[in-house]
Amino acid sequence: MERVTLRIPKQQIEEVEQLVDSGEFPNRSEAIRSAVREMVNDQQDGPNEQSGKRNWAKV
Repeated sequence: MERVTLRIPKQQIEEVEQLVDSGEFPNRSEAIRSAVREMVNDQQDGPNEQSGKRNWAKV
């Protein structure tokens, strides 16, 4: 696995910590990995506004 450093707003980190504290994820890293996997899977599936999928920002 490769290490990546990123900056995330404090409020979002607090929300991630709540997910960890509630037991949904074992730690922050796994929560963020899960979010990245979801984003990548959504992008591979292609745009589908009817299904309610997120529109991820492309930079």
